[in-house]
Amino acid sequence: MLFCLATALSRSHPFGPVTRNVVDLGQQYLPYHAYWRSFLRGETHGDAFLNWNSGFGANFLGDVGTYLSSPVDLLVVFFPADRIELALYVVTAVKITAAGAAMAALLLRLRPGPWPVAAALGTAYALSGWTFNFGSTVPMWLDGLAAFPLLCLVGEWARTGRRPVLGPLVVALAWIANFYTAYMATLGAAVVLAVRLLTAEETATVRRRLAGALRAARSVLVGVGLAAPLVAVVFLGTKTADPTPEVTFAPAAWTDVLARFLPATASTASPALFIGTPALLLALTLPFNRAVAPRVRAALTAAVVLVTLSLQWEPTHLLWHAGASPNGVPYRQAFVLCGLLLIAAWFSVAGGVPRPAALLAGGALLGGLAWAARGSVDIDRWTFPASGAAVLLALIAALLALAAARREPSGAVGGNHRDSTGTAPEAPTGDNRENSTATARQDSARTALKAPARPARLLPVLAVLLLVAAQAGEAAVTGKRIEEQQRAEVAWSPRTGPWHEAAAREVARADAWPRHRTDPGEVPGGNDVLLVGGQGADHYSSLTSETTSRTLVSLGFGAYAKGRHPVTLDNPVTDALFSVGTRMRSEPAEPVRQDAPPRATVTATTVPVPPLVTVRPSARPAGPSGDSAFARQERLLGASVYELPAPRRTGRALAAHCPAGSEVWFWAPEYRGTATLAGQRPVRFDGKPPAVSAAMGALGTVPASGEVRIALDPEGRARLPREPVGCLVRARLDTAVDRLTATGATRVRTTGHTVTAALPPGSTGVAVLAVPRISGWSCAAGDADLRPARAYEGLVAVPLDGRADTVHCSFRPPGLRLGGAVGAAALLALAATGVLHRRRSRG
Repeated sequence: MLFCLATALSRSHPFGPVTRNVVDLGQQYLPYHAYWRSFLRGETHGDAFLNWNSGFGANFLGDVGTYLSSPVDLLVVFFPADRIELALYVVTAVKITAAGAAMAALLLRLRPGPWPVAAALGTAYALSGWTFNFGSTVPMWLDGLAAFPLLCLVGEWARTGRRPVLGPLVVALAWIANFYTAYMATLGAAVVLAVRLLTAEETATVRRRLAGALRAARSVLVGVGLAAPLVAVVFLGTKTADPTPEVTFAPAAWTDVLARFLPATASTASPALFIGTPALLLALTLPFNRAVAPRVRAALTAAVVLVTLSLQWEPTHLLWHAGASPNGVPYRQAFVLCGLLLIAAWFSVAGGVPRPAALLAGGALLGGLAWAARGSVDIDRWTFPASGAAVLLALIAALLALAAARREPSGAVGGNHRDSTGTAPEAPTGDNRENSTATARQDSARTALKAPARPARLLPVLAVLLLVAAQAGEAAVTGKRIEEQQRAEVAWSPRTGPWHEAAAREVARADAWPRHRTDPGEVPGGNDVLLVGGQGADHYSSLTSETTSRTLVSLGFGAYAKGRHPVTLDNPVTDALFSVGTRMRSEPAEPVRQDAPPRATVTATTVPVPPLVTVRPSARPAGPSGDSAFARQERLLGASVYELPAPRRTGRALAAHCPAGSEVWFWAPEYRGTATLAGQRPVRFDGKPPAVSAAMGALGTVPASGEVRIALDPEGRARLPREPVGCLVRARLDTAVDRLTATGATRVRTTGHTVTAALPPGSTGVAVLAVPRISGWSCAAGDADLRPARAYEGLVAVPLDGRADTVHCSFRPPGLRLGGAVGAAALLALAATGVLHRRRSRG
């Protein structure tokens, strides 16, 4: 509810007109969930192995494991296609709710205490600054948010020798849902387990503690093994993905780190650590709370301090991120520290409100933190007012609770009862005595609550209500301000609307797969083909293959996200190369806005193109030499269709001579600015290496004089390649298309991840499938056995000897076989564990 309130206060969809689709939420997660819905309903051409829509053919199982494998993501199937934004919002809200519930359950398992306070602290965890700043816009990371408390519960079960089968299943679920953040959550759970092994049982022997640690390790190993069929595919997918530039970790200024503990702060360069000022105050009282056993205070305080320091030290930063410093947000593991802080807060308050001395000491630390953070650039105008109001409400709540404790008999809930360990005592052989002790305390508390007068019984209730109000108010303000700051400072995509619906209708009407591809063209957002259907180059994924990215960019396609987001190219040569027979073009009705769905008129144009499988006379492409995109297109096409002049550059102008009536194309991947052919309108190019490669663009038609004059208006230094201009002669292209069509496949049939093509009898040379040759493709000619496919200028190729009149290609995600073997072994280990545990229980 609080998450929804924050969304409503920021006027964001679905409670307002403004888009929530900032950065990857609009460009990756929304399109992937739209495609996931279509896939689950059987409305796609591909299957779980291969996505025919994106990147001219992409490894879908890897993307499932990266973005879509959480059980909560299945909810999208219950929403109509035009409500996919609402579906993703519900998925996000459910994940946040699950994380809060899991944390509340963990707190009550770690130490008995008042459940309303545990619920409030669980909510504080679910609605931390990390959730608002990162998790709500990267929904797959929210699975790690829920995984951390669940994995801590697995650690508790292992420590006490309980649930040896359920534990690995929970680990497997966490790693399947999102193995990236599950890895971080597993490290965090190991820290909590270490604290518990050192503090939970004062009389436990070293042998017993070691046994608990080994049981936990077994649960993790078996659980990760069960998840291996998916994890292995994702892991190997990252190895073949287009590499991003190496990042050197630079720790944030400590002033900014401290500021992020406060409300209404947002940044991608510092860790999001806000958990609510009242919860933070309770955590800061732990070192001074004499009602908690000294070793518990020392161990938990040390854990919080060490984890905080680990965020800022490069070796531990790399450990948290599995050895590679990430591009973008460098503090993705911060949710673990938020969880540790709330565990510390719970241990300090579970036995009752800390004494005034502890509250004063914690308040002094909080005041010092706020004072030290006052100069941070992350401080918002709402930060200190929201924090001050929360402190005031928390102070009143503490006074009410202390007053109630003085009026209640010893042992009542809200009092400061202390035991020797800081937790409920445990029997050496398990949790039976712990549970009975907790039950006795709760019975005692219920008895004690009957004794005081009615006003005294209301004081604890009022205290909890004020605590909840303080936490809720800060969370709502923080969520509101973070959403507003993100919309103002980072890239955004508009809401889905009439433009997308019109494109989807046109694509459905014109779709002729596999006779030829239908490209939806440019649609606002990203991953357009996942949103509206069709089969195009557009593909934005962390697993976008290096082969796909390099092949397409080398042919003149544009790309964002340092190469991991190739986009469509409206060029007749590349349309012929990739069998794009129908292309959509959109004319926007108005500029794209944050507060309104986009509208446009969408038209479809169909032209003759070669089939999906063509035959080339040789395994070595023929065509002109050179490294320009024009030369590469011609080599792949097998014909010279461009005139490639050597333009003369004079200042900010290019001059050349081309055949009259030919089409002038400008190619400069690093160029940012406009290029204008004399007498035509300016064309915008947005190159910004290494993040963005500009696509080649059409400038206009060569006049009868044959003179080509291009005016450049660069933003910054104008870096141009050696051959930036190509003049396309359409008659030559038509001849090349006719030749490839005549010698190409007479019939093409596709299934979810296979292609079968019938060829003219006696075909020799090489059959070329218009799909990037990513890892996983195997092909054969005729009845031969499948073998790893060869490459022809980056595309899938099959050698022909004149005897076969068919070719067959199949795709299997790399790592699937290895992951399946590991998963089967883990399943046997789990079964053996269950059998042994059952025998011991009976014995």
